[in-house]
Amino acid sequence: MPIIATQGLTMRFPGVTALEDLTVAVDSGVVGLVGANGAGKSTLIKILLGLMPPTSGHAAVLDLDIHRQGERIRERVGFMPEYECLPPDVSATEFVVHMARMCGLPPTAARERAADTLRHVGLYEERYRPIGGYSTGMRQRVKLAQALVHDPQLVFLDEPTNGLDPAGRDEMLALIRRIGTEFGISVLVTSHLLGELERVCDHIVIIDGGKLLRSQAVAAFTEVSGTLVVEVDEGRDQLSGKLAGSGLAVRPEGRFLLIEIADESTFDLVRDGVAELGLRLIRMEQHRHHIEEVFAAPAGPTGVTP
Repeated sequence: MPIIATQGLTMRFPGVTALEDLTVAVDSGVVGLVGANGAGKSTLIKILLGLMPPTSGHAAVLDLDIHRQGERIRERVGFMPEYECLPPDVSATEFVVHMARMCGLPPTAARERAADTLRHVGLYEERYRPIGGYSTGMRQRVKLAQALVHDPQLVFLDEPTNGLDPAGRDEMLALIRRIGTEFGISVLVTSHLLGELERVCDHIVIIDGGKLLRSQAVAAFTEVSGTLVVEVDEGRDQLSGKLAGSGLAVRPEGRFLLIEIADESTFDLVRDGVAELGLRLIRMEQHRHHIEEVFAAPAGPTGVTP
């Protein structure tokens, strides 16, 4: 059973189409929803939570229908919004306990779950301080804690690394990965930064202008290509000429040489060329695709890259 499935999902506002005929299904794990700002990511989350009816189409979350079972979806799904929504004059403990109580937990269980969740997100020592004195990274962790406090089956994290410095981004991404691997909670995380999601997700869904561009496992996106990347300490141009003279297709790019792999003999030719020229080989590996290349590739007739 997919955790999320949509069929012909469309959402139109006056003068704007936020989603257009979106049909996609994703399984459990850490799923990245990628698109530029305004691509329809936040609108899709609101529809999946049953908070906004689509113009047309259908969707199910955890096999629950968004049109008829929105309340049940919200019982089983946690949500970390992108926008600032935390009260500055209460502590993290008070806020997360309150959110746990709103989700139906009794008082004692709510306090225990709040303490455990704040420990998991790294705020246990700071849990009694007013949120207004927190840094951006700490406030993001409070939002994450309230999304997890009722032990959901699935969490929606909307741009969780927004406003964070590089170290804060790395820590948040590590937390997201732990949620999916150690806690056993499925995650739908949105971002406009493809490289971030490539690091932590099992599956990526890319939307552009409200339309599905690609839905695929990360391993398929980042599979090795037929290009060999070679780096030497010096003598790049000498090596390039020698390999081209051996019949290889060679293209310099920065400090690297990109060599089309004809067959297994390509590796031998590179090794022998480096040795004969007396160069020091720093790197020789097959190039891996990156998710960013999806946007650079020409689209097929359906708008999906081949």
